[in-house]
Amino acid sequence: MMRVAASIAGVMSCVAGVAAAQTQVGDNTDNGLHWHVAAPGGAGWALDCRFTPITYAVNQYETRRWANRMSIQGAGPQAGRLPVNNGRCTVTKTGGAGPVAIAVVRGTEIVADGTAQTGQSAAVGLL
Repeated sequence: MMRVAASIAGVMSCVAGVAAAQTQVGDNTDNGLHWHVAAPGGAGWALDCRFTPITYAVNQYETRRWANRMSIQGAGPQAGRLPVNNGRCTVTKTGGAGPVAIAVVRGTEIVADGTAQTGQSAAVGLL
C-alpha cells in the first residue's frame, strides 16, 4: 500500500512540474515566432507546429486552457504567429500545382525548407 501511495505522489509531482513550466499568455496567443507557408502555385498543404506548453484564456469563464500544438490546413500562401518565441513546424504538401515551403522567423533568424512532392514534408524549427 505504501508503494502505491509513493507512486501516486511521484506522478503528481511530475504533473505539477509540467504545469509550472507552462507559459501564461492570457488572450495574446499571437505574440511569438512568425511563420509563413509559401505555395506560389496554389498547392494544398497541412501545417503542424509544436511549441513549449502555454496556458491561455479562451473567454472570461475559461481562463486556463493549455496547448502545445497548432494544426492548420490550407491552400496557397498563408502567414501567422505562434504564441511563444520557440517551436518547430512541419508542412506537408497535400496536392495541387507547385511547391510548398515553410519559414519561421525570430528577430533576424530565418529558417526555411520546402518540398515539391505531394505527401512529402518540409520541417523547420527555432528552439
